[in-house]
Amino acid sequence: MLSREQIQELLQPVTDPETGKSLVELQLIRDIMIKEDRISLSLICPETDETKRMKLEQEVRDRLREGGAENVHIRLRDITDHERSKLRREAAPEEEKLQGHAAGLEGLGLLNKNSGIHFIAIASGKGGVGKSTVTVNLAAALARKGKRVGLIDADIYGFSVPDMMGIEEAPVVEDGTIIPVERFGVKVMSMGFFIRENNPVIWRGPMLGKMLRQFFSDVGWGELDYMLLDLPPGTGDVALDVHQMLPQSKEVIVTTPHATAAFVAARAGTMALQTDHEILGVIENMAYYQCSACGQKDYIFGRGGGARLAESLHTDLIGQIPLGAPDNTVSDPDFSPSVYKAGTGTAELFDEIAARLILKCE
Repeated sequence: MLSREQIQELLQPVTDPETGKSLVELQLIRDIMIKEDRISLSLICPETDETKRMKLEQEVRDRLREGGAENVHIRLRDITDHERSKLRREAAPEEEKLQGHAAGLEGLGLLNKNSGIHFIAIASGKGGVGKSTVTVNLAAALARKGKRVGLIDADIYGFSVPDMMGIEEAPVVEDGTIIPVERFGVKVMSMGFFIRENNPVIWRGPMLGKMLRQFFSDVGWGELDYMLLDLPPGTGDVALDVHQMLPQSKEVIVTTPHATAAFVAARAGTMALQTDHEILGVIENMAYYQCSACGQKDYIFGRGGGARLAESLHTDLIGQIPLGAPDNTVSDPDFSPSVYKAGTGTAELFDEIAARLILKCE
């Protein structure tokens, strides 16, 4: 079976007609996944003419087959306006490119209060309540609503977002700017991309804060409507850094129905209120187990914890997510361990929560 590097080498000669540059170099070949005898990838297509689009897809398929890959799945996606403007900058003379890059750095004001981006921090009082699962599914739901979404895995000690979303590739650096990995329409940045073999992070607080700032300042996020931040559980250094860096950030608190979990989660909510951050609502995860055969709901972890927490924080209970896991198969080209597919029952619950958040923010 071909490796990722071999696939990229085989596709290196495939060029964009407008710039003459390789699609691999332009990061228009994405989401490369290798499962058993199957290769899947996303082709971000700069062509609008259907005949040219099909020709480009066929060239990619033929080159992979020449390298020995028989089972190839290609997802063809239209290029966005932001991605097309980036291609035009690549085609511009070198002097213009340098000027444009400098201007882009000056305008990279994610931390600017007037950036127009809605920042939502996802917090919990303790680990094990499914905060990261809620975050990745909420990000995917916002993307399904047509929003431009970024996601920062700010749980630097316990990073899990790349694995949960089935991301196997790492970000690349272009002209000194880190390009986030895109998955399910969400641009993702995580400490997990820079740690080899799941080694532990043993940094002190100031180093963690510096890494977070780099996620904001050194990453080419492009145009975003929403930025979600998966905070570490509790009220430690990272959560405090995020609150200080993003005074305009709003917060969603995740808990389970259990009274103790809700009691502990109240601390995270109180921290947000004490630092003048609006709480958009509470999400109760693992709210119940629903029998697939008869539909009966069993409240395994008790009832009412989320509602009581919302009441104590003077906010709303904006969603109750059942206990379960996505019924995804490894052979699926869009496989991920934790993201529910559009149209499934739980995905629709996240769609409803996303709609509520959009109303509250916009």
